[in-house]
Order: sequence, then C-alpha cells, then structure tokens
Amino acid sequence: MELDPIQIRVLGSLIEKEITTPELYPLSLNALVNACNQRSSRDPVLDLTDDEVRQALHSLEDHDLITTAHDSRVPKYEHRIRTVLNLRRDETAVLCVLMLRGPQTPGELRGRTERLYAFDDISSVQSTLDRLASRDDSTNSAVDTGPVVTVLPRQPGSRESRYAHLLSGTPETISPQGNRPSVPASEALQIDRIAHLESQLANLAESLAALQERVANLESGT
Repeated sequence: MELDPIQIRVLGSLIEKEITTPELYPLSLNALVNACNQRSSRDPVLDLTDDEVRQALHSLEDHDLITTAHDSRVPKYEHRIRTVLNLRRDETAVLCVLMLRGPQTPGELRGRTERLYAFDDISSVQSTLDRLASRDDSTNSAVDTGPVVTVLPRQPGSRESRYAHLLSGTPETISPQGNRPSVPASEALQIDRIAHLESQLANLAESLAALQERVANLESGT
C-alpha cells in the first residue's frame, strides 16, 4: 500500500476531524476539501480541488481505508485506518500528524498531537514511535503492513532524529522542513511551548471551521 500525497492529505484530514470535531464527522466533500486545504497544522499547505479530493476518496475506498455514509442528503466520508492497521489511539495521533505535517522530531510531535492525544512526556511519544517502527507482519491487523513509521538519517549538527510515515513507501532523502536547522534535544521544552501555541491557534481555526460548517448546514437545510 503506497498512497500518493493527495490520498495522504485526505486520509490525515479525516482522522484529525474525527477527533477534533466529532460533531461534524463524517465529513461532506466540501468540508473535507476545506480540511485538506486549511492553512494551519498543514505542511505543505495545499490547494486541492473537489475533483482531486473526490478521486483520492475513490482510491482510498479501493484500499478499504474509507467508507461512505449515506444517512444525509449528501454523501459523507469516514476513515477506517484504525481498523485496517489495528492502531491504538496514541499511534493514530502520531501517524495522523506525520501525515499532515511531514517528518518531525518526538518533541515536535508531542506538542502537535495535543489536540488528538495527551502524551505525558517526550519519552511516551518515543515509545509510540518505536512501536510503529517495529511492527511486523504478525501484527493482528486486517492487512499485513509491517512498520508504518521510520526514523530518518540524522541531519548534520542535529541531536534529535526526525520520523516519517511509510504509507507512501520508503522516504527518499528528505531535507529539513523549510531548510530550518534541526533543534537540539536540550531545547525540547521550548519546542513543546511553541507547539502548544500552534495547537491553540489550530483550535481557533477548528472552532471557526465548525461554525462555518454549521451555518452551511442550516442554509442547506441538512
């Protein structure tokens, strides 16, 4: 199973919204396009069209990774990745953020998963990453997946390694995001604080998106 970047963005957005805005989940096509293209908590920021997202949904359905709910006037979509890959809640949170924001260090992941799962400390994030990276085909999942996360070669001058998901196959050599220098482990606390501010900003964006969706539903009579 090797998913392309649009499929990854669609699947990651569905996972995120199920946890952060359960009252609006499953998502309509319009809500899903907005989630894929939102400016916060996304790296890179994309500008996908309805047709691109629709095509990705069809492909994900072929992989049995999403289902379509027909309990309203418009089709709505939900993911099945926890069932297919037999993921725990903490594993789902880490994988989701890796899908939406690319390779990250354990410190970055701890702050950026805050809305999805509350990790006690960086070591608990590391334990989750280790489990995801050491899975084998004997894992009791719906498909034989093996590892779904890998550690990337450490960048020159870095004391922390970054991790990437494997749902798109083995990553090629990846440069640091935005060519920013890697952050030393001694600054992990500062990373957490910055990530917390990012999380608060994302929460505000989520609240605005939820309000816009409610207004749209009222106007459409759904």
